[in-house]
Order: sequence, then structure tokens, then C-alpha cells
Amino acid sequence: MQRVFAHASLYDELRERFVAATKALKSGDPKLRDTFLGPVIDEASAKRLETWIGEATAAGARLLCGGARKGNFLEASVLENVPRNAKLNRLEAFGPVTMLAQFDTFDDALAQVNDSDYGLQAGVFTDSLAHAMRAWDALDVGGVVVNDIPSFRVDNMPYGGVKRSGLGREGIRYAIEDMTERRLLVMRDA
Repeated sequence: MQRVFAHASLYDELRERFVAATKALKSGDPKLRDTFLGPVIDEASAKRLETWIGEATAAGARLLCGGARKGNFLEASVLENVPRNAKLNRLEAFGPVTMLAQFDTFDDALAQVNDSDYGLQAGVFTDSLAHAMRAWDALDVGGVVVNDIPSFRVDNMPYGGVKRSGLGREGIRYAIEDMTERRLLVMRDA
């Protein structure tokens, strides 16, 4: 999860608990059972994220934890007050970086989610069916997951994004379609 929005009345508690949970994550060799966080794909990607974190903090963001890099390992990092135009807020990170932000109204939260050139998945935690359905109607994302994280998936779900978050969908049906060559034969009897 790259961006987490919490209602202002819950924000301080969420921030405290989220940062504590993030600090408790074990980094290391992904082949080891107790490792939660492995390396990013390559050192260039880790350096890119380190640079984005530096740019965001130089522009006024507050680094709550993490941020250090060693090779292609980047500590799980949490920031708040990330400026709207920061790369960390505008581009897909694909790494262990999360931004926390607060909102006052549900419509404000939906607008913040949509304020992106990307739209992979969104998770909405609510006890209101009306909010869940409004999120489904309003969010410009490939999927809305209610009361679970946005990366929740099973193979038969059509998983994928909209806007600059990709083309097509993942899942069994879509994989079979991608590997199928559709052909047409038209015959006319002379």
C-alpha cells in the first residue's frame, strides 16, 4: 500500500499503530520463514525510492520511520504530509514506502484517491454500505476491495488497474485469453 487515508478523528491513533507495526517488520532473506520484507527488484530501484523519500522530506514531508537503504534493501518507510506534487505521491513506488494522510469527509478521501495518474486497486475500510457503494461508483481504479487491503486477490479475480496502472487484467481467464490466438475462417461456397 502506497497511500493510506484516515479520517481526521482516527488519524493520530492509526499513525501511531501503523508506524509501530512497520518498525516491527523483519527485513532480510526472503527464503527465510520469518522474513516479511525482502529486497526491491534491483539497486537502481532502491536508489530511486531513496531519492523520492529525500525529495519529499526536502519539500516538507515528515519521515516517521525507515528511509535507510543498503544495496537493494530499503527499510520499510512511512511518511506523512507528503506534498501533492511529490514523485512519491504522484508515481507508483513498487517498494516498501507508505504515505499517511488524513481527510475530513468521505468525499475528500475519494478525491484524494482519484488525484493520481494511476489507479490499480483501492481498499476501503467502512461499516457503511453506502460508503462502499459510493467508493465503487466514484473511484477510478481497477478494483475496490471493501474491508481488506487493496492487494487482496485470488487467481480467478480480474486483477489490474486503469489509467497508467497497466493494461488488461491478470487472472486465469485473462491469462488463457492472452495465450489464445483468435482466428477466423470464412468460406463461401462457389
